[in-house]
Amino acid sequence: MGHAKTSYVRLPCRGSYKQPYDRDRPHRICPRCAEPLIHVGSAFAAPPRRDTAAWRALSVLLHAGVHFHKSCCGGPGYRPRTLREIRERMAYARRTGEPFADALVRYDLP
Repeated sequence: MGHAKTSYVRLPCRGSYKQPYDRDRPHRICPRCAEPLIHVGSAFAAPPRRDTAAWRALSVLLHAGVHFHKSCCGGPGYRPRTLREIRERMAYARRTGEPFADALVRYDLP
């Protein structure tokens, strides 16, 4: 049986690559620009390369430490897809004092 694949992205190139995960070689290089890739998890679905707003939203998620790893019950859970959803969750985090990464993965805001 083959190894499960996981996703790696390069934000400036807007490139996403599925590759087998190897603990001995955790760092991968982008085939387009030869810079390091970011490991985002096996439940990641890349936005279209032309969708700059979606890639900006993805950039905010990754810089906040939010990734797309599968849980025991299925996928990674809720992840905001638009900058509007991210702004709403940022405002909620500021208002309540909840950590930014936790507010980003909330499905519903109270």
